[in-house]
Order: sequence, then structure tokens, then C-alpha cells
Amino acid sequence: MKPENNRPDRILTYFRQEWLPILFTTIFGLLYNGGLLAGPWFEGRLAQCLADILGGSDTAAHMVVLALAYIAVTLLVQAARFVKRFYVRRFANNINRIMKGVLYANLLRQSRSALEHEGAGELMTKAISDVDDCAEGMRKFTTEVFDTGVALVGYVVMLFVYDWRLALLCLIFPPISYICAELMKKPVQRAGAAYKKAASALSTATLDRARNAVTYRIYGCEDVREERYEEALDNYEKTAVRANVWQSALPPLYLVMSNLSVLFILWFGAKNVLGTGWRAWDIAAFTTFLSCFVKMSTKSSKAAKLFNSVQRAEVSWKRIRPLMKTPEALAPLEIPSAQTLDVSQLSFGYEGDAPVFENLSFTAKPGDIIGVTGPVACGKSTLGRTFLCEQPYGGSIRFGGKELSALTPRELSSTVGYLGHDPELWNDTVTANVLCGDEGDAWKYLSMTALDGEVRAMEEGAETVAGSSGVRLSGGQAQRLALARTLAHPRPVLILDDPFSALDRSTEDVVFENLKAYARDRIVLLISHRLYHFPEMSQIIYMEDGKATTGTHEALCASIPAYRALYESQTGGANHEA
Repeated sequence: MKPENNRPDRILTYFRQEWLPILFTTIFGLLYNGGLLAGPWFEGRLAQCLADILGGSDTAAHMVVLALAYIAVTLLVQAARFVKRFYVRRFANNINRIMKGVLYANLLRQSRSALEHEGAGELMTKAISDVDDCAEGMRKFTTEVFDTGVALVGYVVMLFVYDWRLALLCLIFPPISYICAELMKKPVQRAGAAYKKAASALSTATLDRARNAVTYRIYGCEDVREERYEEALDNYEKTAVRANVWQSALPPLYLVMSNLSVLFILWFGAKNVLGTGWRAWDIAAFTTFLSCFVKMSTKSSKAAKLFNSVQRAEVSWKRIRPLMKTPEALAPLEIPSAQTLDVSQLSFGYEGDAPVFENLSFTAKPGDIIGVTGPVACGKSTLGRTFLCEQPYGGSIRFGGKELSALTPRELSSTVGYLGHDPELWNDTVTANVLCGDEGDAWKYLSMTALDGEVRAMEEGAETVAGSSGVRLSGGQAQRLALARTLAHPRPVLILDDPFSALDRSTEDVVFENLKAYARDRIVLLISHRLYHFPEMSQIIYMEDGKATTGTHEALCASIPAYRALYESQTGGANHEA
């Protein structure tokens, strides 16, 4: 497909991509719907044959032949229907897969802050429910083009052949159902949009209950959270009922509207049979016309129902369309060589708030480990995330003379490695969590984090499944596993946010010694409340009350009493190197 035609934000693109299933759908759809016209004809002939048998002018053998022919044609028609449905379902499945692939790829390219702003529940609804609804709407549209569109044309032609005047009368009511379907567009879409919003809120509430269940139980606030969850569930149920009412209640009304024309057939058709109408009919013609119209009106009501299905799919499409764009091609990661990091007058503050910190300046060279500490909520973690360029910052961060904020997301990923204070592990093996699909030796990095012995003692070793967020591991094991993953994907600048908080002192000593050897050609910013190893670091950044002071351990002990007191409280009062 030409690049200009490959537009994931256009529905027509997906039909072009799946032209082969659509081709087979078209061929067998025409066979199926063309074969449907044989049904009313056979039904009319069978009715006439029965009348002739009762009148003594025909035999049962003739009726048996007609019945067998009817069965054979029906089997062939249903076989064509099966093949058509197979390919239309295959088309829908492929569309679903393609849409989710595009959406997931674009989600992966968004910043953490953008994803957090969107909300997990909203993203889940878009990535699963909305895509499913769009694919289902496209499937129904493709199906009804043949099951309704082609069949309607065939039935209408057949009606006109038997009696064009009566056919015109019969076609008065079916269009009314289409008009009603169009008039119901706004209520259907409003109900659908409200349902999607409620589904997102319920997903968010469900995730909240699952993640924080222990906390709620410990602090006895289950009832409060239960009430809020019940509110979300109640709203979801109400909006779901409203949406389903439109979906379930309207089709029967459309069918009733379409079938009102049966009154014309019974009156004028009977006159045709009696020889006083517009045409001369026998029983076969009357039965065929009536059967043909009933089938046509049923198809007509489905067409009206299709309008509402497409309208609901349109709601979902509007929600996901901003994410349906050609994903940016990911260039190969080219890890830059070790270079100097220059931070000048760095400041950061969220929009509308006072700066979290400001006027931070320092220079780091490869091999430097820079400690970052300070009281709780002083901005240490915010400083670490500033290097990810998720939000605009003030001042300058230059690596090798290049401003970090000017780098492409891919270049930034190649330059800065990051480990947050909450280990982000997935429900996979220890090896998979370390290597993330890359080739390499996971044991090397497990050894660097003093985790190799504990992993070997596990029942399945490195193939042990860590569980979602490392739920099957202890806090220290999960923390070290996340650190092993960070070290397994080296970057010239590493931001480590409190990697030792769950470790005992002896384990921390081992890991820190390995980290010093690992960082000989890298720059490491080590954010921590534990200051045992701060005397061994190249520089220390002490943050408090929006201010950041930089210096050596000795200089800060001499100039900042709070830093000295914090260090001595952890080391037994002695101001010496660990």
C-alpha cells in the first residue's frame, strides 16, 4: 500500500488492507444472497403444488421432487453463507488485531506523564472495548452490505416482476424505519458515550481495589472504598442498561414499521388471486410475493439496526482516533559513548505551582557517582524524573554538549537509564525481567545485585515467574531484580531512585561495590535516604525547601548541619568513610 494511503486514522485504510477476505466475502455473499431469492419461488411452487394435489391435477411425487430440490438449493445457499461468514469474521479479527497493534504502538511511544494523565481505566477501555466495538461495527457493516443490501435489491426486483403497482405500495413503510434510525442517532450516541465513560471509571475503580486492597484492609477503610466502588458499578449498570435499551428495543419497532405493508398484500394480493386486481395471480404467485416481502421487510429492519450499530461504533472510533496514527519508526538504539554531563541553573515546577527545586548546577564526568538526598518530599524523585524530560524544565541539562530536552525520545532512551523507587516488574520469569527479550547472560547481572544465590535456591531458578509487580518476591528481591534489569541495559547516564531502601546493610555493601565497578565509564545519580556510602561518592546533592546544594561529603557535613546530623544518625555518630 502506498504511504499516502496507509492512514490508520481513516476507516477506508483497513478495508484496503484486508482486500482478500473482502473479495471472498463478496463472491460468496453474492452467491448466498442470490440463492436466497430461490426460497420464495420454491415456497410458492410448493404451495401451488399442494393446491393442485388437493384439486387432483398434480401428484405427490412432483411435490417430493420440488421439496428435494428446495432442500438441495437451501444447503448450497447455507454453504455459501458459511464461507461468507468465515471470511467476514476473519476480516473483523484482522482489523481488530491491526487496530490494537497501532494503538498499543502509539501508547508505548507516549510519555509516562501522558499515560498517567489519561488514566489506566480509560486506556484499558480504549485499548480493548473501543477497538472491539469498532471492529464489530465494521464487521456488521460488511455483513449487512450483502445480507441486507444485495438481498434487498434482489427482493425488490422480484416484487416488481410480480406486480409493480403493489410493490410500490409495499415500499412505503420500510423507508420510514431508516428515517427513524437516523433520528435516533443522537440518543444512541449519547447513551454509548455515557456507557464508555462509566466503563472507564469502573475499570479505574477495579484497578484501585486490586492494587490497594491490603492498605484498605489494614486501615479499616474498606467500607469507604466499597461505597465508591459501588457508586462506579451502579453508574456503569445504569448506563449499560440505557445503551442496551436502545440496542434491544429499536429493532422490533423497525420490523413492525416495515411489516405494515402486509396489509396491502393481503388486500390487493387477494384481488389479484380472485382476478379483480392489477395482475392475474395463482396461489404460487401470491405466496411467493408475500414470502418475498416478509423476507425483504426483515432485511429492511436489519438495515435500520445497522445504522444504530454503526452509530455506536462511531462513538468508539472518535475516542480512539487520536491514537490511530502511523507509529513513529523506531530507529536502532545507538548508545552514545561516555561524556561529560553539565547541569546549569536547573529548576522544575509543575504548571501553576511553585518550583519544586531551583538553581541546581553541577558537572559530572564518566565514573562519577553522585548522591542525592534530603528530607522526605524535598523533590529528590522529581529531580530524577527531570532527566526523562517528561515535563519542561528550567535551566539546562547537557550531555556531551547536547541539551537533553532537544533529543528525540529514542535518543533520550539511548542516553538515560532510569530505575524508579517502585520496581516495575511483569508476570514473567526472572530471566525475562532482566533481559527484556535481549540476548545475554542474566546471571551476570543477578550476581552484580547479590541476587544470584537466592534465585538459584528458587524451585525453578531463573525461570521462576516473578509475578505481576514482583508479587512472588520479597521487597528486597524485587528491588534488586529491577536494578539487575537496569544494569543489563547500560546507558551513559543512570538515574537510580532509592535502590537500596529494602536491603540490609551487608547486601547493600556488596551491591554498592559492584555498582562502583560498573560505573567506571558511566555517570550515576543515586537517590537515597541511606547515607552509609555517601562519603565514597564524587559529589552530593542535598535538597531541602526548594534549594539544592552541591558539594563533597566533607563540605556538606561542614556547611549543612541537617545533612551532618542525618549522616551521623545512621552511622553511629562518626563522620568517616564507610
